[in-house]
Formats: sequence, C-alpha cells, structure tokens
Amino acid sequence: MAELDFILQAITSSNHANAVRWLLRLQKTTQVLISVAFIQEDGIDALRKTIIPLATKVKFFVGIRNGITSVQAIRRLLAMHGEVYAVDTGSRSPIFHPKLYLAANAKQARVVIGSANVTWAGMYDNIEASIVMQLDLLNAGDKRFVEEILGALAEMLRNHPQHVFLIRNRRHANELFRSGRLADEDVIPAPNAIGRVEKGVRDRLPRMNLIRGPRHPTRISLAKTPVEASRRPGVRLPVGAAPVARYLVWKSNALTRRDLNIPHGTRTHATGSMGLKKGAFTAIDHRHYFREQVFPDLAWTRERRPKTWERADARFELVVKNLNYGFFNLTLSHNTNKRSVSYRQKNFMTHLHWGDAKKHIAKPDLLGRTMCLYRKDVSPPEFMIEID
Repeated sequence: MAELDFILQAITSSNHANAVRWLLRLQKTTQVLISVAFIQEDGIDALRKTIIPLATKVKFFVGIRNGITSVQAIRRLLAMHGEVYAVDTGSRSPIFHPKLYLAANAKQARVVIGSANVTWAGMYDNIEASIVMQLDLLNAGDKRFVEEILGALAEMLRNHPQHVFLIRNRRHANELFRSGRLADEDVIPAPNAIGRVEKGVRDRLPRMNLIRGPRHPTRISLAKTPVEASRRPGVRLPVGAAPVARYLVWKSNALTRRDLNIPHGTRTHATGSMGLKKGAFTAIDHRHYFREQVFPDLAWTRERRPKTWERADARFELVVKNLNYGFFNLTLSHNTNKRSVSYRQKNFMTHLHWGDAKKHIAKPDLLGRTMCLYRKDVSPPEFMIEID
C-alpha cells in the first residue's frame, strides 16, 4: 500500500533535492525515470553524486525548444552515460511540462510527482509542491499505478517519433544547439518583465522570507558576449541569435544602503551613484572591466577637473521586482588614474549615477536584493538594469 508525503519547498524544511536523492537511493534499482520540462547544469550538480552510480539505468525525458534546457546540461547527462530523450513539440506552445521522478526494483518503487524541474531553483529555492510516494509493487494497485506511468511515456515515445527522440551523442546535442533548440548557459539573456509601471508609487513589499537551500554554486567568472561564446570549441550560436538580444554582463552581490543611496541617518550624504565592484563576477578586474569591456563603445569625454575622470551617457531600461519602469538616460564616470589610492587598493573605479532613476532605486524594499546588468549590442549599445 502506498505511503505518501507532501513537499511544499521553501515553506517547509523539505526540498526536492533531498526527495530525489532519497528516491535514487532505492536498493537494487532496476530502472529510473526522470521526466522534466527544464534541465540545467546546476540542477544536475544537486543530484550528481546519486545519479552517477545509476546513470546507465536512468532514462531522461527532457523538454527542448523552451529557451531554458541547455546544451551544457545535455552534455553532462551524456557524459554520465544516461539515456536522454528530447521532447520537442515543434512549437512555442504547448511545451513539454511534466515533472516526474521514478525509481523501481522488483518489489518497490519510489515516485515524486509535482512541479520541480532539474534546476537549482527547482531543487532548492522556488516554492515547489510535490507528492512523494513509497509504493509496494506486490500490491496490485501500486503496481498498476507504476505501470501506467511507464506505459504513458512509452506510448508518447512510440506514437511521436519525430518529436520524442534519443539524443545520440555530444555531436547531436551540438546540432540541436546550433539549430536553436537548446539554450546556452554561458550567455544569459535578460528577462521579460511581467508588467510595465504606468502611474503611482511602487509597492513596498520586501522579498518573501523563505527557507532557502544551499548557496547557489555561481559559475559566473567572466562575462561572455555572444560573439565570444560562439568561439568556444565545437559550439556556434544559432543563426540570428543573441547579438541583438540583451545578455548578462554583470551581477552584484546583495545591495547595500550605499549602493541604493539610502542614507543611514539625517547627516549621511547620498552620493547619487553606485560603485561598480566585482560582485558575483569573481574573476574580473573591476578597475578595468566596466570601462574596457562593458561600456567601451560609449562616447566618453574627459573632465576638465580632475582630468583623470571620464564621463559617458547611456540608455538603460529599468526593471525592478519584475516590473518595467521604462528607459532612463544615466551617466557613468570612470577614474583613469592608476596611481590613485583607490586603484592601488583595488577599489572600484567606475560609478553608475542614478539620476532620474534614483526615485525608484532609493527604497528599503530593495536592500539585500541583487542587481543584474544586461547589454544589447546595437549602436550605440543599450543596457538593462534588473533588481530582484
């Protein structure tokens, strides 16, 4: 008879990484099935140690053509010698969307069915719900339930051979990537905001206080432009992709009062700007990175006093808490003096001046959030600031 548990991840102490690892630890496992809409490398990392001993018994069904499932993740699964089937509906809508995990031996089965994909957010951070089942295959009802799951996916594979197919090898994965059906985790596109702010004052809602999983293993070490990404061995961008889209060039650490220009007290002077530091891009030299790689093609002019300072204006779209505030013309300043104390102490040399956007930025509900900076390769380049 089935034993049932319920997960409401991020609200309760349970998370999907632990649930799936428990499932994969079933003794004398004969088959494993993982069927999800989205899969990324960080989600595989969350499960890697428990997948590897069973890899040759695992059958993956993974949605593609969704802008999320990545070529890097598929390569990782293939390197583990798992059997990976792509599910491509041939359309933006509908997409393949089930989240199902199953492991079975001769007498027992474990099943997790709910909302969690094989991504870090799906395994740990999102509010995700699932039913966790321990099934007795000597019980007729439990056995029939497992057979229905396996039979439904086998029927999908049998009846839709053009749309559900085995990814044979790394070369095949690269072909799917070049044709635009797999995403590239090394070029992170800007998000689409859910709404545009027209009038009124922004809500003061802080981030929901949720139970978080382990800290995300950030791989960001140096921003790659779409052109740079296309030069990686064996990989080229899909035709017409990325160069006209906004892509991530920098991510901050938790935003502070200094960053957001929120004074600690009445005597504290707000500078009106934010210093651009390393943030999550741990391998950059922030003294040069912004001036030479993020903003090199702006119309920089040298200040008369002091002469070591340069200034440039750029067009920034502002998205806060997934709401779009439109475009702002903001100023950047950069200190070119390599003999200065700031330079020698490896402090930031580039400032972003908030200007008219400050009224949306200097708000306590943004403290502790992160800021992402995206660039669009047009002439002149355009940028997006996202705070979430």
